[in-house]
Amino acid sequence: MTDTSRTGRDEDPRRQRSRSRLLDAASNLLSTGGVDAVTIEAVTRASKVARTTLYRHFPDSTALITAAFEKLLPPLPPLAETGPLRARLIELLDHITASVQDAPLHTTILGWLALGPGRGTGEVDDADDRVDSLRLRVVEHYVAPVAPIFAEPAVRAEIGEVDPAAAMLRLAGPLVFARLAGLPVPGPDDRAEIIDDFLDGRRRRTHG
Repeated sequence: MTDTSRTGRDEDPRRQRSRSRLLDAASNLLSTGGVDAVTIEAVTRASKVARTTLYRHFPDSTALITAAFEKLLPPLPPLAETGPLRARLIELLDHITASVQDAPLHTTILGWLALGPGRGTGEVDDADDRVDSLRLRVVEHYVAPVAPIFAEPAVRAEIGEVDPAAAMLRLAGPLVFARLAGLPVPGPDDRAEIIDDFLDGRRRRTHG
């Protein structure tokens, strides 16, 4: 007798469709109008999905905005697991350059906020919570590929203990700034120089 039991259930296609429509609407609002444009009312109106259905997928607007932001954020390919440190970091900047060039302008602005200091006067409001959530997501997105590299014993012996988030601020910051300012994104030689300056500074700090 054939066992037709299932160890898990596929998600209801209707739920998948409603989630997709919500994310499409939220992503479009985010990419064209920024965080403030992504309200529950605007998303339900644009997606034609009921508010009650939205809350089944996302507990609040911050969760919705973060999910929409993830949809917009171009993925970074995995880095080589072995090879010279310099070559692997240059590969990382090549991937980030492509990501920055492909990102919608508002996504890039949010990415810049995510890699920079906190904003405002210290008072907490919903907008601050949203930006803080996106800040954390972007840092995780760009730090994830490089954190294992900086944790390797051989790399730590070469350049010491490195805070991956602080390192990515130094490495990716010029790329994002160029995108925000409407300047040409640093080319291959410029990116190699960014890496060389970073590595030289780390080696001097580590070995004197």
